[in-house]
Amino acid sequence: MVFGASGLLGKALMQRWTRDEVTGLSSRDVDIRDGRAVLDVVERAKPGSIVLSAAYTDVDGCESQRELAFAVNRDGAINVARAAAEHGSRLLFLSTDYVFDGTRNTPYEINDPHNPKTIYGQSKSEAEKRLREILPNCCIVRTSWLFGHGGRCFPDTILKLAATRNEIDVVSDQFGCPTSTDDLAAAIIELCRQQAQGVVHVTNQGACSWFDFACEIIRKADLRTKVSPTTSEKFARPAPRPKYSVLSAASLKPYGIVMPPWQMGLDHYLAEKLCQSQQKGSGL
Repeated sequence: MVFGASGLLGKALMQRWTRDEVTGLSSRDVDIRDGRAVLDVVERAKPGSIVLSAAYTDVDGCESQRELAFAVNRDGAINVARAAAEHGSRLLFLSTDYVFDGTRNTPYEINDPHNPKTIYGQSKSEAEKRLREILPNCCIVRTSWLFGHGGRCFPDTILKLAATRNEIDVVSDQFGCPTSTDDLAAAIIELCRQQAQGVVHVTNQGACSWFDFACEIIRKADLRTKVSPTTSEKFARPAPRPKYSVLSAASLKPYGIVMPPWQMGLDHYLAEKLCQSQQKGSGL
């Protein structure tokens, strides 16, 4: 059972998860803030595994909607965990690099202390803690910088800006791991099949700045738009972004999962984007 099936990652999970019977639920099907409704859908389906990718992920919006952020990201997760515990389902919960403060310059390990600087990060951090209390054997997957088809993401934004501008400014002092939803979905499916437990960091291989990421998007898309570096201070947002949120891949090794480089994930994303554009142009 996948909660959040209509989201960026949820769509990739539903598309790739073909060897098992999978029930996909969007917020229209069930509001995870409603504990009774969550219990009912889990009771009907009796899933062996539950993937909770549903979340309020608008990082800036969370700053002004604190109650909503905690209601969905913490309390909603608690509802799903309690339903999983009652019916003996395994649970895999999607968390984030935002549980860390981003002040270090070496990759974060799974047991490094939390110090979230945003409401979004705080809500996810508290959810992690409560889920481990309710389901000690649950699996918590932290990831970062997701991109994929079926929703808003950084490559899509850069391509749209490049279509109308000769030059774009992108911050060069924030570093992380771009992660393809297709690659992440494949790893999650494998973790579920191996009945993974504990915290696992799952991102594509390699790290870069947003500026580096944008340059690679423009280069691979064979566009002429100039990408200029700027600073976080000049691109202020309601929620502070971690300056460094690279996640160590060491926790994946026991499961034999090797993630491809983020550049390869970007290649696949752009190829699919081109294919979709050609299909629209031909009326398919």
